[in-house]
Amino acid sequence: MEVDFVISTRRIVRGEFGSEPGSSRYLIVPREENPQPGHGVSAAVWVNQIQSSATWGEDPRRGGAPRGDILFFVHGFNNTQQDMIRRHRLIEANLKAKGFKGVVASFDWPSAGVALNYLEDRHDAKQVAGELVDGGIRMLAKGQQCDCSINVHTLGHSTGAYVIREAFDDADDTALDNNAWIISQTVFVAGDVSSDSLSASNPSSEALYRHSTRVTNYSNRFDSVLKLSNAKRVGLAPRAGRVGLPPDPPDKAVNVDCSDRFEQQMENAERDSDSNFDRSGHSWYFNDPRFYEDLLETLKGDVDRDRIPTRRPDAQLGLVLRTE
Repeated sequence: MEVDFVISTRRIVRGEFGSEPGSSRYLIVPREENPQPGHGVSAAVWVNQIQSSATWGEDPRRGGAPRGDILFFVHGFNNTQQDMIRRHRLIEANLKAKGFKGVVASFDWPSAGVALNYLEDRHDAKQVAGELVDGGIRMLAKGQQCDCSINVHTLGHSTGAYVIREAFDDADDTALDNNAWIISQTVFVAGDVSSDSLSASNPSSEALYRHSTRVTNYSNRFDSVLKLSNAKRVGLAPRAGRVGLPPDPPDKAVNVDCSDRFEQQMENAERDSDSNFDRSGHSWYFNDPRFYEDLLETLKGDVDRDRIPTRRPDAQLGLVLRTE
């Protein structure tokens, strides 16, 4: 039976998951079902099963130890739990169609699914970021001590990028049993964090860079959700998911500008009268085959950032997602 792995921090109300913060619960959800409290298992069972599902080979450099990949997806604001699990399954299906052999897990934080609830969602995101540390990163850090070679990656969409950044920062402020943990690839997509916060000198992201092998930021200059004039987001600095990285990021950080690809896909959608295309430019990535090709190469990490074939150099923008 195919299943989905979820850590949910939503409070249970009348036997259902709600939209307020609660305790962490480890869920193994049968495919095609929505997450329910009854899908909960112990943390030990959850970890054992996800490690088993993520293993796809052996690592000859470590005497044939198990080798695999876990991509930890963290959703954005204005997402119900049903929205989260649909996107979780969409990401996994599209990545596997491109050749991904590992497994996708989701950190489900209590977003309300209401567009005007942005500030409360962001407050809840900050509140539960520590749960990603204690309930997710702490266990993954311990798992890296075992005789295995399972790479753990994180992907944050929109406010999910903020949750990841805060979780990494909390991890350095918390006395973890093993504080030498490393996430292989950290990926931000339409990241709702300020561009300036990702500079090499900004303490907000110091832990993010310390604990990541590489940080990849996918941005789109046409992302209307992240525009400064958005009334729900008034007063916030330019976001990395719209304007890209600052001029002085660390060497391990890379920005991939996806604006040209979005424009191309928008034109295709207009020509084909595709009413399902995300014209806001904020979530369209997750239906684009080119994005998944690029993401897969990022997760594999076999070639350097400027040698990934789905990218081209640009004199002003740096690396750009190819349209051809």
